[in-house]
Amino acid sequence: MEDIGLRSTRLRLLTGHQVTVPNDELSRSDIENVARRPYIRRVTHIRLPLDTSREKVEHAVAIVRAAVENHEGMHVDYPPRVFFDEFNADSFNIRMMYWYHPANYCDFLALNERINLQIFREFEANRIRFLLPSKVTHTSSESSPAPLDVNLLPQRAEGAEHDG
Repeated sequence: MEDIGLRSTRLRLLTGHQVTVPNDELSRSDIENVARRPYIRRVTHIRLPLDTSREKVEHAVAIVRAAVENHEGMHVDYPPRVFFDEFNADSFNIRMMYWYHPANYCDFLALNERINLQIFREFEANRIRFLLPSKVTHTSSESSPAPLDVNLLPQRAEGAEHDG
């Protein structure tokens, strides 16, 4: 909030832009001050193909739980939560949620990346496949949707020549 006048209020958006909002409109709006939030919460879903065995689903849940266990920015009152929570029409769903304290967005994004890559590496090592969002067009009754296999490529050595 930059200025409160008799008829309007000037706000600075997260994008850096300034907007002017009439006070009567502002009084009817919910206001969220992200600068004062005590934490940032992440809720995401990891989808597994329907042909994944029960053992692999259980192992996938354990991998995800281990990835978020005692993570950086964890507060004792907000432990991470991981559940195999849904049988979807096209997948098994693992719901992952955790909270990051304090609410530093860049640090939160860096943690998300580390957790995502750890899960990716462990899934790859254990031959657990992700089911990525996709659109399948059937051209005959014999075609059927298949999950996409995704593999993490090994890192190149420094100074390696570009292949493209």
